[in-house]
Amino acid sequence: MVSKRTVAVFFGGNSNEREISVITGVYCCNLLRGAGYGVLPVFLPETGGMATGEIRRVTDVTGKLRPVRLEGGRLVSVKGRRTFPFDVALNCCHGGAGEDGTLAALLSWNGVKSASPGTLPSAVFMDKWATKLVAEGLGIPVVRGVKVRDGVGFCGDGVRFPVIVKPSRLGSSIGVKIAENGEELQRALDLAFRLDSSAVVEEYLPEKRDLNCAAVRRGGEIVLSPVEEVFSEGDILSFSEKYERAARRSELPAKIGEETAEEVRTYTRMLYDVLDCRGVVRADFLLTEEGVRFNEMNAVPGSLSCYLFGDTLTEAKRFLAALVEEGMKEEKPRERVTTGILSRGPLAAKGGKRRI
Repeated sequence: MVSKRTVAVFFGGNSNEREISVITGVYCCNLLRGAGYGVLPVFLPETGGMATGEIRRVTDVTGKLRPVRLEGGRLVSVKGRRTFPFDVALNCCHGGAGEDGTLAALLSWNGVKSASPGTLPSAVFMDKWATKLVAEGLGIPVVRGVKVRDGVGFCGDGVRFPVIVKPSRLGSSIGVKIAENGEELQRALDLAFRLDSSAVVEEYLPEKRDLNCAAVRRGGEIVLSPVEEVFSEGDILSFSEKYERAARRSELPAKIGEETAEEVRTYTRMLYDVLDCRGVVRADFLLTEEGVRFNEMNAVPGSLSCYLFGDTLTEAKRFLAALVEEGMKEEKPRERVTTGILSRGPLAAKGGKRRI
């Protein structure tokens, strides 16, 4: 058992994946309690703001919760001045402002220690096209595609069908469609633009295999999970197969060659390291006839990818405990420079009225 430190677990939000976020958040809250931590559940309602209360089941988020706001390393009641201090934050928000770096920036601005990815990797990984550009810059092979913006005409001329269409900043397979011709492509883009302002159109690889690998930082070192293969009954891995089936159909470790597995792990490590990540992220790849192709990165993966590092609840507790302990480590203090321009020279003499 660990000392009684308190973890603020953030979940919910107004994204299309908010219900999955609630499941991940409550799951992590209960595991951390079992690991000996104090837990402060922080639910983010669809309408905005934050709320806390006794949340032990997913249905508890519809009960009576106390509205709070973030002030430094504590939550403060909106009504009254009751405070809820905590030691470290854990982000369990899938999609939207919870995963795209907004929450990470808010925590950073308030000086909150976090066991989750920071602003830069969260923002980059949330956008499938931006992630693809970063991967290409590192020499990592990616699935070929183009970015299409809402309101900018794209007829698909020159496109080799079939293609797969994805909203740029959504996850959990929401809004993902396969198009066999121009008419289907337009319908798929119409759906994507109802959900997001841009979409990624990629070549569809029918004989591909879906591979996952997660990375986490421990003791300053990057630790990688075994490579997992996830199976699908359809052309794409659907939302239902990810979350609604009784059991996830996968194989861990994947039955692939050691050279292929090492390639996947190397690419995962590169992306994690170059963007200076903390916390846990999951990289998704496709194994094709041409070899490994990077697909996308998840800054807040489902269940925080605990299952990739161990398949028992005891192992999941240990994984989350190591995650939050790493997040509580003190960063090296950085020197701050003060220019003094406000207290001397023309600006100070003129009362700050001088035109700059």
